[in-house]
Amino acid sequence: MQDTKPSSPVVIPRPDHIISRANISPNALKVLYRLKQAGFQGHLVGGGVRDLLLGREPKDFDVATDATPEQVREVFRNCRLIGRRFRLAHVHFGREIIEVATFRGTSDDPEDQDRRLENGMIIRDNVYGNIEDDAIRRDFTVNALYYNVEDFSVLDFTGGMADIAAGRLRLIGDAEQRYREDPVRMLRAVRFATKLGFSIDESCERPIHELGGLLHGVPAARLFEEVLKLFHSGYGLEAFEKLRHYGLFARMFPETEETLSHEEQDFPITFVSRGLDNTDRRIREGKPVTPAFLFAVLLWEPVRRHAQRLEREGQAPLAAVQQAGSEVLSRQQDHVTVPKRFSLQMREIWSLQTRLESRRGKRPHRLITHPRFRAGYDFLLLRAEAGEADTELAQWWTQFQEANGDERGHMTRSESEAPTRRRRRGGRRRRKKPAAGD
Repeated sequence: MQDTKPSSPVVIPRPDHIISRANISPNALKVLYRLKQAGFQGHLVGGGVRDLLLGREPKDFDVATDATPEQVREVFRNCRLIGRRFRLAHVHFGREIIEVATFRGTSDDPEDQDRRLENGMIIRDNVYGNIEDDAIRRDFTVNALYYNVEDFSVLDFTGGMADIAAGRLRLIGDAEQRYREDPVRMLRAVRFATKLGFSIDESCERPIHELGGLLHGVPAARLFEEVLKLFHSGYGLEAFEKLRHYGLFARMFPETEETLSHEEQDFPITFVSRGLDNTDRRIREGKPVTPAFLFAVLLWEPVRRHAQRLEREGQAPLAAVQQAGSEVLSRQQDHVTVPKRFSLQMREIWSLQTRLESRRGKRPHRLITHPRFRAGYDFLLLRAEAGEADTELAQWWTQFQEANGDERGHMTRSESEAPTRRRRRGGRRRRKKPAAGD
């Protein structure tokens, strides 16, 4: 990172920016004022300030202070200290948490246990400093703006206001070094560019193509959280396209990327795109989404192809899907860890795709009461829309849910003894053109 420090910030007085206390969480204001009363500095910082300056409603509010985490805990009885890599204070107000971070500093002492790097990557960082140090330690200029509650001004140490005006995402310091310190910053660049509609500055964009392999050094559990932030943002489809453009998606989902590269203009990319678009719509409409469905979509094509190979070797369809799902998930854990509570649901969604092909007798009546039926049915609809599953099968299950008891009985009795025809894809077969409105 660059050694130069800003000598003093550009101060944007209250008349020259649009931030109003009316748009700031009352609990965040309580934290700022109480820190001030206790003799400490307290500034709103990060994404909250950035979003307020863009006229957006912040998702959360973060505070930066010269008080140590232990001092923050003395000021707030409703405080809990978290983290070892980065020590933070969480001040709880019911369901709302205000995150309070001590100003970060710098240390060149290799023996300093409060700041540890391995191969250029930050492993631990609890060196404290002043607000100037803290500003240049942040990742992007648009996230290094400080709202001062004392005079309602905004402090800009790194040119963040100009970058907001230009719609530009720019790292503070040398881009390659900052990515090496924390490779997740490459994912954050994609996420912020997608969310804000900003362009990534060329100096920050170029190294992403070269340094994507650094993600392999990031704990797979941490990448799970980053994937959720990318794909549960309401802009997941656009994030997916950018990740593929920079070669980052392949680093996290190598088996999926391998299958996507075979049929770029056809299934399976259509299926993944429809799944992400469906998730985006649900988020924008305020409907619930689950990581299990997201990851089931992202990993379905590797599972489906492996299951087909197992069937050709003599496995029964359901057993083949179950074995393929377990093996694909096991390999995926080396890249992005999926917690067990979600991986179990994913297996159920995948298994239901085979079970939903049974439409005779009592099986449909039992399946419709399955706790994962709705997710499995929605998954089937996506497959049908993408041309990978029979549209008629999806329509039958739609009608079955809407039918009354007598009608359901008639539907299951009228089904032929012959099993539903299962569509198999091979090579580069083109899917049928979807009907209007699909």
